[in-house]
Amino acid sequence: MKIIRQKKDLNRLFSKINSFSFVPTMGGLHKGHESLIKKAKRKNKNILVSIFVNPKQFNSKNDFKSYPRNFKKDVQILKKLKVKYLFYPNYNDIFLFKTKNKIYLHPFSKKLCGKYRPGHFRGVLDVVNRLLEILKPKYMILGEKDFQQLFLIRKHIIKNNIKTSIIAHKTVRNQNFIPYSSRNLNLSKYDKILASKVFKTLRNEKLLIKREKIKKINLLNVKNKILRMGIKKVDYIEALNLKSLKKAKKFNENFNIFSAFYIGNVRLIDNF
Repeated sequence: MKIIRQKKDLNRLFSKINSFSFVPTMGGLHKGHESLIKKAKRKNKNILVSIFVNPKQFNSKNDFKSYPRNFKKDVQILKKLKVKYLFYPNYNDIFLFKTKNKIYLHPFSKKLCGKYRPGHFRGVLDVVNRLLEILKPKYMILGEKDFQQLFLIRKHIIKNNIKTSIIAHKTVRNQNFIPYSSRNLNLSKYDKILASKVFKTLRNEKLLIKREKIKKINLLNVKNKILRMGIKKVDYIEALNLKSLKKAKKFNENFNIFSAFYIGNVRLIDNF
């Protein structure tokens, strides 16, 4: 595997390959990332993975500092998956140049995580926009666990007529129904048991709404149930229509239940 640490060294790579699939990460690789990479391989044999912990998408210095980092382990995982190229840039290579495209923040950026993490999505779109401008991949593979992020990146790409195609990949979960996330590395054994109970409760709530043909969706009871489990803070539990992005009202709409809550200092998100 070729590790590319500087932007200037990418020219040699681009002279060798015409197109490639791109999987952007912040490291802390897990089975969810592995699944993204495997999907990327089905689109293009040339795979480039990036590892860059983007400071602009964190809302606190402590959150940025505590984000899981293990470069040596990440490299081992990528080599095992036979990834050909790893882009491991520094801050200056990413942020010290003027971009061609303006950041487009769709109004959906103000809901869900955007409401509780001001500036987060601008930071996400800034780094994604810069990576796409530097790399110009044919495909970029992203996970559906971060539904809002995926939606906003797609809208930004369409607005700026960027040629990269976005490929969405289903959420990958462990045997206890916890979606894989780098932040899970900061959870204790007890925390993971609690997280599993919460995620199963939310899944069962959606199944109940569909099965019982609920005509007026109200998630207050499920929120209170989760708080009684020992969750100290819930940012949101909302059912949103996937077409209108407004609150879903009844069972026969195409909707997902979106959630964000804290176990200790670890913020977890999901959608069903």
